[in-house]
Amino acid sequence: MKLRLKKILTFALCAVLAVYVVLAMTSFNNPKETHPVCTKVQINIEDESTNGFLSAAEIKRILERSRLYPFKKRMKDVNPRDIEDKLKDSPFVKTAQCYKTKDGCVNISITQSLPIVRVKNAAGEDYYLDDHGGIMPNSNYTSDLIIATGHITKWYSRRYLANLAIEIMKDEFWRNQIVQINILPDLGVELVPRVGDHIVYLGCLPQTKYVSRRKALIADFVGSKLDRLKKFYKYGLSKAGWNKYSYIDLEFDNQIICKKKN
Repeated sequence: MKLRLKKILTFALCAVLAVYVVLAMTSFNNPKETHPVCTKVQINIEDESTNGFLSAAEIKRILERSRLYPFKKRMKDVNPRDIEDKLKDSPFVKTAQCYKTKDGCVNISITQSLPIVRVKNAAGEDYYLDDHGGIMPNSNYTSDLIIATGHITKWYSRRYLANLAIEIMKDEFWRNQIVQINILPDLGVELVPRVGDHIVYLGCLPQTKYVSRRKALIADFVGSKLDRLKKFYKYGLSKAGWNKYSYIDLEFDNQIICKKKN
């Protein structure tokens, strides 16, 4: 009997807590009791100073164009989910969170997609790639990014170029040394370094239709090539001179073929 009574009391307590949580959340997100109208919009962009694609003014414009900007609207008519969904439509927005408070404020928090390479291909297209292979349209972004040129389709950008750029960006030395990636008609990859008057040829990236395997294959391919190049820089060019060769070919394993300058 005591055990049964204990179970009943426990169940009742859980039910009361559940109802309390629901009422608390409803009350928190429904400020009509104190401020029926939105009196303030707080926009926070977590990495505004580093990425630079978005500003609070741009977020405001996006919402105003869709008639979702909440300022001076009735709080009960402000739908945080609609605001989040609208902002997530932007290729520059990685995450968006919106909530209301009882004092009539609507808070919007944004994180931006991270650009890793700028593509300026042979077809005249100009766009950015983010760290997930997403296409980001050209903007006024001024940060120093690797430029990718040549025969690059958006299909190739998403599946292969993005993974190549990610591997380069992982290493601080190569992140500062490589300024350009050039893709040849046969999809061979050339790298243009910041220091040294030469071009580095890696060969063609390994291809597969499986996403996870593709990432692993490209990581292994790029890692082994750049490791070999770094050793050549350290033990070869440091003695022979950084401007002795015009072309350094790393296509074949266990050898480096260099073309001297005329």
